[in-house]
Amino acid sequence: MLVNTLACWLSLGSLAFAGAIPRNADPLPPSRVIVERQATTSTSVPDGQCTNGPRTRNCWSSGFSIATDFDAKAPPAGKTVTYNLEITNTTLNPDGAGDRNVMLINNQFPGPVIRASWGDTLVVNVKNSLADNGTGIHWHGIRQLNSCQHDGVPGVTECPIAPGKSRQYVFKCTQFGTSWYHSHWSAQYSEGTLGTLIIDGPATANYDEDLGTLPITEWYSLPGFTLNEQAQHSQVGPPKPDNILVNGTHVNANGGGSYFTMKVKKGKKYRIRIINTSVDTTFSVSMDKHPFTVITSDFVPIKPIVADQLTLAIGQRYDVVINANQTADNYWFRVSVGTDCGSNDMVGKDIPLGAILQYDGAPDGNPTSTGVTMRTSCNDETNLVPFVPNSVPTDIVPQAEMQLNHHQDATDNFLFRWTIDGSPIIVDWNQPSLQTALEGSSTFGNNSNVYEMPSSNWYFWWIQTTSFIAIPHPIHLHGHDFYILGSGAGTWDGSTAGLNFANPTRRDTATLPGGGYLLLAFPADNPGLWVMHCHIAWHASQGLSVQFLERKTEIKGAIGSTAAFDQGCNEWDDYWFPGNHPYNQTDSGI
Repeated sequence: MLVNTLACWLSLGSLAFAGAIPRNADPLPPSRVIVERQATTSTSVPDGQCTNGPRTRNCWSSGFSIATDFDAKAPPAGKTVTYNLEITNTTLNPDGAGDRNVMLINNQFPGPVIRASWGDTLVVNVKNSLADNGTGIHWHGIRQLNSCQHDGVPGVTECPIAPGKSRQYVFKCTQFGTSWYHSHWSAQYSEGTLGTLIIDGPATANYDEDLGTLPITEWYSLPGFTLNEQAQHSQVGPPKPDNILVNGTHVNANGGGSYFTMKVKKGKKYRIRIINTSVDTTFSVSMDKHPFTVITSDFVPIKPIVADQLTLAIGQRYDVVINANQTADNYWFRVSVGTDCGSNDMVGKDIPLGAILQYDGAPDGNPTSTGVTMRTSCNDETNLVPFVPNSVPTDIVPQAEMQLNHHQDATDNFLFRWTIDGSPIIVDWNQPSLQTALEGSSTFGNNSNVYEMPSSNWYFWWIQTTSFIAIPHPIHLHGHDFYILGSGAGTWDGSTAGLNFANPTRRDTATLPGGGYLLLAFPADNPGLWVMHCHIAWHASQGLSVQFLERKTEIKGAIGSTAAFDQGCNEWDDYWFPGNHPYNQTDSGI
């Protein structure tokens, strides 16, 4: 055992000498498939004998390690892991301020933690037991390689799940790390229809125990669909949240409710998986006296960095390690609201926002610890260097500018719409884009916002704010991680000087600066229909999204049987027709 541990340490040390393997332009070279970047050792002990443990988190199994490029090498075949989820109408009182109507998964908030391992196949059976709502569950950040029909976006990759019906989602865990899942049917996840997701795998820093997921969101006393309608017809912006929740709980302004508590033992190191699952809030987080060693951003392992606080846009995740080396006591896990781009009714009420880190043996009670001055900004973290280096071709040519703007119709109760190149997206739940593509048609209809990616080239996308409403937008891409070449205030001048093509930060959610631009690249290596949208729920409902039609002639061969897809659409058609439902679609549908 000592020899194996030593081999793993030597393996980790040797990683610094691994060279970058660029992802070249079309055609994708054979090396993209057969080259394997993985740990090597200076002993006769193979990597496959170096298993994952508290002092060998860089290891995994069967020759796979933290140095494996999971986009270029298929993970080891694992087990099949099955979960059953049911969505129902119920009530919730998470901060002690009173019940409100919600739509929960398995009658809990957040929903169940779904957990599998790198290489496993996840099978999730979702039953819609809601009275009058369709639904569809999206697995945030999951690549869905050759399985776009399981991405869970009604109107794009599926028809909604009709009331009383079920759908089975099946996908391979080709990545590892932390994420979440949520309804992608209109603004439904604002009603509580979400949960967290862990895919176990190697890591870039050691730790003793995993404390699991720590989702953070805001809380509204009014139902989410009510708020969504208000946001669509507001002249002053979306409504203000009443509170925040950390792992589903918090105190309220009148002293009721309770803080979430994480329990640790002195002398151990702990992994915490922080997720922003909010509807309309950027958060910053910090742990008094316990700096974060940051090891992933979204699903991408990074070279570890130490930070005393982190800022998370909606949909972003950071896995961190803390060292429980302080006096055995209680310490604040602090959460601040990004008031530069939002608000919350709890701000300024002299009530600590966050949760509690409690050492074994410390008495119950609120901490008296002090910490850093918390941010109120809404800017993404920088200096996030992927552990496995990849490069973007320097001769890549940017696509035409995607212009982000808005319009508001005073003749229609001030209906507000965000637009890309003049059009808000509005999907057709009865005719999802994937169905149109599978039928061989290119007629997606008005307000489809489809951008075609016909070949396996790299694509360079330029998103530019042209609206005078200069607020930041967390942009999330389905089906891929994107490479962030640059971003900034004002208008991009078109110059590639200063852009980062050599191992740039890659992730699935990044912030478009208020009034500025965001430059993204990724290879078209996953045939399907993939949305890219603002993850502010109100903005997505107001149309801020596009669809990428990727290698359309190869989609049918990639996804295989469409029997379950067809059945779901038949069931939805039997439900969603005029006179058979109590309301109509009034927003984008996603």
